[in-house]
Amino acid sequence: MSQITVRHNPGHQRFEILDAGNVIGKAAYKDYDGGASPQRIFYHTVINEEYGGQGLAGQLATAALDETVSAGFGIVPVCPYIKKFLTKHPEYEANTVRTAPAHLEFLDAALAARTR
Repeated sequence: MSQITVRHNPGHQRFEILDAGNVIGKAAYKDYDGGASPQRIFYHTVINEEYGGQGLAGQLATAALDETVSAGFGIVPVCPYIKKFLTKHPEYEANTVRTAPAHLEFLDAALAARTR
């Protein structure tokens, strides 16, 4: 039987889902401070292929979004999975921020700086 857990790894700016301590998926983000309140831009969510179809991405998204809201951040959905998840979970609507060009410019610059 698998031992699935979710943890926040702020040093890597991501939430991770683990099976018996091994990372099997992640929801990556960048924190953005250009709005009226702090925001968290979710840009990539992935689950290892062998774990697909088990609802783990939804479990990861729920934990990531719940903790993001609890920490006082708005949710900026750039990742296609998070966007779709939010359409099915209206309870996050009040904490969701519409993606703006400034978010995408910030994200592009942050990701480009990371690869240098």
